[in-house]
Amino acid sequence: MPGWVEVILRSIALLMILFFMTKGLGKKQLAQMSIFEYITGIVLGGIVAIHSFDTDQPFMHAVIALLLWFIIPFTIERLSLKSKRLRDFTQGKSTVVIQDGKIMEDNLKKEGYTTDDLLESLRQKDIFQYADVEFAVLEPTGSLSVLPKSENKPLTPKDMGLKVAPKKEPQTVIMDGKVLLEPLANLSLNTNWLEAELDKMNVSIENVFLAQADTDGQLTVDLYDDKIAVPSPSEKPLLLATMKKCQADLELFALGTENQQSKAMYEKNSQKLQQAIDKISPYLQ
Repeated sequence: MPGWVEVILRSIALLMILFFMTKGLGKKQLAQMSIFEYITGIVLGGIVAIHSFDTDQPFMHAVIALLLWFIIPFTIERLSLKSKRLRDFTQGKSTVVIQDGKIMEDNLKKEGYTTDDLLESLRQKDIFQYADVEFAVLEPTGSLSVLPKSENKPLTPKDMGLKVAPKKEPQTVIMDGKVLLEPLANLSLNTNWLEAELDKMNVSIENVFLAQADTDGQLTVDLYDDKIAVPSPSEKPLLLATMKKCQADLELFALGTENQQSKAMYEKNSQKLQQAIDKISPYLQ
C-alpha cells in the first residue's frame, strides 16, 4: 500500500475514533474545560496527529492509547460525580476575587489573575467599575461570575410589581424551506395550521428561510428574499382589540336601551368582560 494512502486511511480512522470518544466524554469537552479536561484534549489530539503520519508505528498502538485516554477521564468523571473531594482535585475550586465590594488581592495573586484580567472580565459583563460589584468569583474554567450591587441590577417586571406572561422557548418549524414536523408536534400544531398561517401572509413554504412559532401560536417568518416585507405576528393584539370592541359594544347597548332589565344585563356583562380584559392584557401586549 502506498504511504500516502496509508496516511489518509489512518487519519480518517483515528479521527472517527476521536470523534466518538469526544462525544462520549460529554459536551464539557467542547465548552470551557477544567485543567484535567484540557490536558486530556491535548493528549488525544497529539496521539491522533502522531499516529496519523508515523506509519512505522503500529495502528493498534494508537487505538490502545486512545482507549486508555478515554477510559481514564471517563472513569474519573464518573467517580467525581460521587466525590466532592475528587471533583475539587480534578476540576478545581472557585475563588472569590471580590467580596462586599472589595477586591481580594491575595486570591488574585494565588490564581495568577492580574488586575487587568479582572477589569477585562468585568467589562465583558458590561461592568466598567469594580465598585458596582458586590461579589465576584473566579470559576475553575477561568470564567468570572459576578453579582452586581442591588442598586446596579437591571430593573425587572417583578421589581415593578407587573405581571408578565410566562415564556417558553420558541420552536423552529421551517428551516431552509422545509417543514420540521417534530417542533410542530411539540407545540401541538400541525402542517394545516402552518399552511393557514402562511396563507394569511401570502407566503409559500418554499420561500421561507426560517420560521419560528411560540406557545401562543404566533408565527415569525424570515424569507429568502430580504426585500419582501412580512407582516409581524398580530394574533394577540387582534384578540385584545376584539375583546375591547365587544366591551365597548356592550356599554353602547346599555346606553341605547330603555328596558331596565336589558340595561342591567348589558352593564353586568360589560363589567365582567372588562375584568377579563384587565386580567389578560399583560399576556396579550
